[in-house]
Amino acid sequence: MGFKIAVVGATGNVGREMLSILAERAFPADEVVALASRRSQGSEVSFGDRTLKTKTLDTYDFSDVDICLMSAGGEVSKEWSPKIAAQGAVVIDNSSAWRYDADVPLVVPEVNAEALRDMKKGIIANPNCSTAQLVVALKPLHDRATIKRVVVATYQSVSGAGKDGMDELDRQTKALYSLQDVQEKKFPKRIAFNLIPQIDVFMEDGYTKEEWKMVAETKKMLDPKIKLTATCVRVPVFIGHSEAVNVEFENPISADEARDILRSSPGIMVVDKREPGGYITPHEAAGEDATYISRIREDITVENGLSFWCVSDNLRKGAALNAVQIAEAMANRGLLKPKKQAA
Repeated sequence: MGFKIAVVGATGNVGREMLSILAERAFPADEVVALASRRSQGSEVSFGDRTLKTKTLDTYDFSDVDICLMSAGGEVSKEWSPKIAAQGAVVIDNSSAWRYDADVPLVVPEVNAEALRDMKKGIIANPNCSTAQLVVALKPLHDRATIKRVVVATYQSVSGAGKDGMDELDRQTKALYSLQDVQEKKFPKRIAFNLIPQIDVFMEDGYTKEEWKMVAETKKMLDPKIKLTATCVRVPVFIGHSEAVNVEFENPISADEARDILRSSPGIMVVDKREPGGYITPHEAAGEDATYISRIREDITVENGLSFWCVSDNLRKGAALNAVQIAEAMANRGLLKPKKQAA
């Protein structure tokens, strides 16, 4: 007997990807419901070879729903996730609303699936897209040599800012090619043929909220003792986040050893040939499930240091895929059973 799943925010970038991945991975669902705001009511979204008509969130009865995949933003999640959980559904939320709540597990299944057993509010949080791929790469290295400090610079695609971000890059690029004025709406500066060293708002210490998220989430999921500093940059790429990562370890670890460890770790593909093109770019990672690691090398400026390049599809592992993998992990561990079966 399969589960009943509701996808909230089904018309957005991540919501559509959630539906696609549920179908691709043949998640054991007897029924899938697409939910969105009133203004999107009745619009159609794809689910495998079928089309679903969206229903409105604020009038929907969740009493027979087993799993709710929530991707409608923080404000909607703060209001609706507790209400949905109170009706007995497990909410897997993609926003930042619940990530830092001590009673809400923040989970990447390859890293800390055991935290799923600590669910107290009926809500599980998905990490920030840039953090998800980073901790997948760091976890097996931390297990082997214990990480002291991480320095990461991100190169984040515009799809991380939603459909509006993708539309702005598309619109600005066309305007520049046709010698028209470029309009800036979604981003604080022009994104076409440019880089913007700001993602989310600035905080008092000079870091942005995105950079703070990477610090807080890595500590919560991996190890509170890890020191991490991040610089997050928006780049004119449609899909796929890239990260230049420098890691300092407590114990010795060579580049060859790290390469072998990463190759045998879940969710990771190592593409690391020391030749032109012997690495992964966001173009190749788009539409793929893996977190790709390239350019693994020893950092000779510190004792026990490594640097590497990390790329992943931010709409998949950074959001939709991770949410579906959380649901799979709960089902596989017997933490979740269909309400119909329980009845």
